[in-house]
Amino acid sequence: MSEAIIILTEEALTSIDAGNITELYGPEDDVELVLVVPADTRRNLLVDVVDQLTMLDLPGALREFREKPDVSTVRAEAADILAASLSSLAEAGAKATGTVAEGDAVASLVAKVTESGARQAVVVTRPHAVADTFRQDWAHQAQRKLGLPVLHLYSDSGFIGDS
Repeated sequence: MSEAIIILTEEALTSIDAGNITELYGPEDDVELVLVVPADTRRNLLVDVVDQLTMLDLPGALREFREKPDVSTVRAEAADILAASLSSLAEAGAKATGTVAEGDAVASLVAKVTESGARQAVVVTRPHAVADTFRQDWAHQAQRKLGLPVLHLYSDSGFIGDS
């Protein structure tokens, strides 16, 4: 019987991310990766602007003020992220499935972990200075709700968040 590792990501996994994730288990382990991509990340506008400014990304901060896309566009983007992520994991030799989650991202991760009896949860995000500093990021929220360690990886890097 295979074990599951549930992965919550807000953007498409890259080959670096896939490599970091597949290093979590050995070649002899029977592991299935289950991706959860939220259709709505429901972030705070002020926090997002501050995050962009701390990364010295003024154009990114200004983009936060643009009109938000409609629901169908957000769902289509999430489906694209899921497809690209599954492709990256397949190229790394991983068995993976996934879903686009509606509603709260952390609640979706917790539900998948509980449903599958997963041994581990992984959150892959870009750095969020405010949420990470005050331990309000998805990994910390999930860890508090699950009572098990949640690995927080920063997208497209080898850096591990503090969770």
